[in-house]
Amino acid sequence: MAAGSLLNPPEPMARIIAIANQKGGVGKTTTAVNLAAALARTPLRVLLVDLDSQGNATMGLGIDKTLVPASTCDVLLGEVSAIDALVQTEEEVDLIPGNTDLTAAEIELMDAEGREQRLKRALEPLRGRYDYIIIDCPPALSLLTLNALTAADSVLVPMQCEYYALEGLTALLQTIDALKQHLNPALEIEGVLRTMFDVRNNLANAVSAELTNHFGDRVFRTIVPRNVRLAEAPSHGQSIVGYDKGSRGAIAYLGLAGEIVRRQRERDQAAKPAQPATDKEIPA
Repeated sequence: MAAGSLLNPPEPMARIIAIANQKGGVGKTTTAVNLAAALARTPLRVLLVDLDSQGNATMGLGIDKTLVPASTCDVLLGEVSAIDALVQTEEEVDLIPGNTDLTAAEIELMDAEGREQRLKRALEPLRGRYDYIIIDCPPALSLLTLNALTAADSVLVPMQCEYYALEGLTALLQTIDALKQHLNPALEIEGVLRTMFDVRNNLANAVSAELTNHFGDRVFRTIVPRNVRLAEAPSHGQSIVGYDKGSRGAIAYLGLAGEIVRRQRERDQAAKPAQPATDKEIPA
């Protein structure tokens, strides 16, 4: 798929989804990797952009982050094009890999003109080649995250159902509102995803109910459970869909992919202009 996706640009343009939460340990990279792999199984053309200097999304797709010829750092600094940085993976997902060089990129870009727009401009030539572009953001509201949110059509927020996660979500939503005023007016909330969920935990159930009451249908119906197989998959350089498709974790991410595709179909349908009624031909 990856090779073909570089030859025949389809329409419409890819939807770019940033996976963001400034709080670490909420399943952000897990969601980026497994959502991308699940979407690719539908099948759709998918690109994953690793914008985290830890490079965990890159490793999670079986790519050694220390051996890649180019990374998102090189793309952001304009040293290579996004097309030239693409890596094909065994998960049917194309990848722009990330590694520790991203830390240097953030420093170098600090005083650069239009620094928040670097990723948006780099991805523009690729939008016709994919159905979805998923961006794995670092666990901070940094310049790299701002680049992702400026480039994205929407933000998917993974979060654990615990008290402090609600505070983090509030801070992220405030950042998104501010960014919409200055850099990306069309940015939407794709949805809030409950991760590492334990139904036996009373606090988790209470926070889940509060989320649903506050955000309504912006909370995905899909809930990602705590799952041993989901935790094991990255050590094998695989998504959960590739590692154990029958596991609860895989079923959850396949369900999430289905929800996202259905929501996109509904958006596309709502955006279509109403067809004018035509008079039936009256026979003579």
